[in-house]
Amino acid sequence: MSQTVALVALVVEDYDEAIDFYTRKLGFELLEDIRQEDKRWVVVAPPGRAGCSLLLARAVTPEQVSRIGNQTGGRVFLFLNSDDFWRDYERMQAEGVVFAEQPREEPYGTVAVFEDLYGNRWDLLEPRRDNHGLT
Repeated sequence: MSQTVALVALVVEDYDEAIDFYTRKLGFELLEDIRQEDKRWVVVAPPGRAGCSLLLARAVTPEQVSRIGNQTGGRVFLFLNSDDFWRDYERMQAEGVVFAEQPREEPYGTVAVFEDLYGNRWDLLEPRRDNHGLT
């Protein structure tokens, strides 16, 4: 049997501003943008998309709106692996992406926490090459 996590839903306030952030500031690709009556099916993914993609899901209920930017209670929510941490860090900083801390070296790789346009916390991570297949 073979299974993969294909999509992770990310609650957003507005489709277009989220598409702009993920494609322009993070360099993701817009894979799908299908209009369906009062909502859209919007999927973005990092270039090379070896892992899962993000389904941008516009909040419509008060409870969903309350989760925008804090889907995990303030913990790092998503992990963006990079094959060149410093290239991506510098490009993202130039685009105005907010980093919550300075880059640091950990046993598993080079990492820094950044926030998306709504405040969700991400790790930008270049895994160590000897990280036992955790790339």
